[in-house]
Amino acid sequence: MAISQLKLSTHTFDLPLRHTFTISRESTDVQPTLIVELHDGQHSGYGEATTNSYYGMTLEKMQLALESVRDIVEGQHPLNPEQLWAEVSGPLRDCPFALCALDQAAYDLWGKQQGAPVYQLWGLDNSKTPVSNFTIGIDTVEVMVSKLNEVPDWPIYKIKLGTSNDLEIIRELRKHTSAVFRVDANCGWGVDETIRNSKELKSLNVEFLEQPLRADDWDGHKKVLAHSALPIIADESCIQESDVAACHGHFHGVNIKLVKCGGLTPARRMIDVARELGLKVMVGCMTESTVGISAIAQLLPLLDYVDMDGAALLAQDIATGAIVERGVCRYPKGNGSGVELIAP
Repeated sequence: MAISQLKLSTHTFDLPLRHTFTISRESTDVQPTLIVELHDGQHSGYGEATTNSYYGMTLEKMQLALESVRDIVEGQHPLNPEQLWAEVSGPLRDCPFALCALDQAAYDLWGKQQGAPVYQLWGLDNSKTPVSNFTIGIDTVEVMVSKLNEVPDWPIYKIKLGTSNDLEIIRELRKHTSAVFRVDANCGWGVDETIRNSKELKSLNVEFLEQPLRADDWDGHKKVLAHSALPIIADESCIQESDVAACHGHFHGVNIKLVKCGGLTPARRMIDVARELGLKVMVGCMTESTVGISAIAQLLPLLDYVDMDGAALLAQDIATGAIVERGVCRYPKGNGSGVELIAP
């Protein structure tokens, strides 16, 4: 079958969560998400971006942004994801979430056209990849323990903190598992609090602290870097490509989120810069479906750490693709990112 002109379409879904998911600034029970589909007459490629109030990303904003580049997208022939990203990144500079979903869809379709998984087309070997954590959102201590006990066999748990009893939470959770903990305060701590907490958390087998301070507290980040007993990983302080260099000297590593930076194309460049600067590299997810998780899977061989449990937090998924079981990514048999929608 001959490949015809690309067609861009979008689909919206509400992703129900298994439990209310709470971080230091908000709670979520149902996560709206946008799926971008690129169809060439034979194959469909899929990409995803969830809504996010912190970054001002709504379904309407993302759909309007994508509509503005429809002619550019549908005029691509042959499809080259990096070239497409270069052409639309300017018009979509104010909507990186939409850019991410489009970029993911382009790579998924490109891989399906080429007849191979994306990571193979990049020349990567997935025989040794980091394991993912499972995230426990903020709640009462009793509920957080219950959430952990529902999935007792993950090797790493990310614990969301930013409460008045954070150390008590970790002490209690530690009684129920010997697994490694990661702590994410989502900008909820101060400088002295972070340094003080790091000392006890290290003794409780916490691997690192993710974004304890406000994103723009660069003086505070530098002080924490010098005095923390644990490594510090940037999240909200590392949004776009230029932020990686800014994080050098303020953090031990960076957590790259595809939706924030604009997709796989810039994420690969950010990983390269981080390596050059000696920073540890993590890629994280939102509470998203298997569509977005399968895109992250293509980057796994390049990473030190990964947080790709988004689909595992859902009560119902909308796609098949990469599966994360007990922290281990099981790659799909399909090409591209291996994504197929199962929702109507």
